[in-house]
Amino acid sequence: MADAKPPAPSAPRRRDLNPRRSGQLLIGRLKEHAAANYQFRAKEDPSYYIKVLTSRGERILWGKDLQRAIQEGQTAPKVGDLIGARRIRREAVTVTHRQRDAEGRVTAQEERVAHRTRWVVEKVTFFAERARLARRLRDEQADIKETVKVHPELKSTFLSVRAAEEFAAQRIRNPEDRARFLELIRGAMATSIRKGEPLPSTSLKTRAVAAAAPPAAAPPKREDPAR
Repeated sequence: MADAKPPAPSAPRRRDLNPRRSGQLLIGRLKEHAAANYQFRAKEDPSYYIKVLTSRGERILWGKDLQRAIQEGQTAPKVGDLIGARRIRREAVTVTHRQRDAEGRVTAQEERVAHRTRWVVEKVTFFAERARLARRLRDEQADIKETVKVHPELKSTFLSVRAAEEFAAQRIRNPEDRARFLELIRGAMATSIRKGEPLPSTSLKTRAVAAAAPPAAAPPKREDPAR
């Protein structure tokens, strides 16, 4: 009986090649970016791409939101800069799906609900600073006044944390549940900061806390009239 052949080694997983799925940070040198039909195919809809030279070779990322991410980037990334690109969320949008004939002419179209990827594209220094700010936020021993003095951009974030603390003190009686709730709030905000999402606005802090808050304990039952 012939010996069985050993299984072929599986290809190594290339985690950095799927930033759209994983939300991981893709780092590389920005080579070019421009509007073009998706995948450079004449029959596809208009889109936007960025070409990045990474440690594993050249990558091309596609997405209409990439144009906004490049143009509105806080660090104003340019061709030749070492950048990071990360998918931060997906948003529901209505898109027009077009069918084309062999010559590229539209023969039919229909409206469809799709999900558009929201991107952040910045110089790598931006993400390093965001990671540092996220660690600062999660440090419960940090001097808030001193931190805000050095990083005024965190003022609205700490106001949101303070609003969460006040909410927890009023609505959550159990000390362990209260601590767990505040840890979740800090963790969610720190993750958002680290990913590169916009810092929270003070005008939205109350709404954000209310949305993240667990339901309050029900009051004692009483006989209420039917409605």
